[in-house]
Amino acid sequence: MFGDMMEKLQAMQQSMGESKARLANITVEGKAEGVTVVIDGNRKVRDIRIEDAMLNDKEDLQDLLVVAVNKAIEAADKANEAEMAAKARDLLGK
Repeated sequence: MFGDMMEKLQAMQQSMGESKARLANITVEGKAEGVTVVIDGNRKVRDIRIEDAMLNDKEDLQDLLVVAVNKAIEAADKANEAEMAAKARDLLGK
């Protein structure tokens, strides 16, 4: 019984590692008026693009960066949740 539980735990750990690897290859964007933030499904920032016109107003740029990052994180959270739900269904055999 204990051995079976350990096997299931190891399988789950391996499955979660595979999910993290897949999520690293999924990228999403958050945009706000000339600012684009790209993050992966593991919520790691991969790129920030700023249009030249945005460089003139530091306060606006800072505000837009916050908005874009938050939008990108929300999109990554959705991708992450979908991946984890799929893994849970696989593990439960449904």
